[in-house]
Amino acid sequence: MTPVHRLALALLLAAAGAGQARAADARHPVVVELFQAQGCSSCPPANANLMAIAGRPDVLALAFQVTYWDDLGWKDTFARPQFTARQWDYARAWKHANVFTPQVVVNGRKDGVGADPGEFRSLLRAGERGAGGPAVELAAGQARIGAGPAPPRPADVWLVRYDPRILQVPVNRGENRGKTLPHRNVVRQLIRLGAWRGRPESLRLPAGGDPAWRSAVLLQLPKGGPILAAAKG
Repeated sequence: MTPVHRLALALLLAAAGAGQARAADARHPVVVELFQAQGCSSCPPANANLMAIAGRPDVLALAFQVTYWDDLGWKDTFARPQFTARQWDYARAWKHANVFTPQVVVNGRKDGVGADPGEFRSLLRAGERGAGGPAVELAAGQARIGAGPAPPRPADVWLVRYDPRILQVPVNRGENRGKTLPHRNVVRQLIRLGAWRGRPESLRLPAGGDPAWRSAVLLQLPKGGPILAAAKG
């Protein structure tokens, strides 16, 4: 067997072992979440890495601003307790002793600091392939989820509204005092629409929000579980 044939066989065996594993594409974007704070001096490099991939059609890049830096000199202008709670769900799921910033989470499956460009690329590659979930789309004011194997627990259906514009935030106190920090794809709303149990579902999207915001939907096992599928509006 030639080296080329051995490589092809290894790839086939890896695909078989992963079930319906698939690479990200525009209809099945890889979800990259960055948990950060404007008061954290270590966060801008990870934020720059996220912003660099934010425009890719095969990526859903989301910046979640957390609250636990707010008492250390600068109150984050986009932080919400709900986003901190989401990060804690991941910490408990992975048995982390604490939360930290910056933290990059890929498809709810892999996490790391993500400040170094090489590490960020490695996280993206390691976490982008997951078990194939159902078809998901946003259309006509609804989140539509197709049929698929029933998950071990009902999966949460999350509506994410985020701002795709580059927002410049001057920071006047704290570790980043005197800097103006750029932000992109900042999450502004995170709304649980319902649950998915394997049967087709159509869930209406609530009204509200800035017209400039974009919407996405995540299908995710509860309490920091893997993301099964996602779609961008």
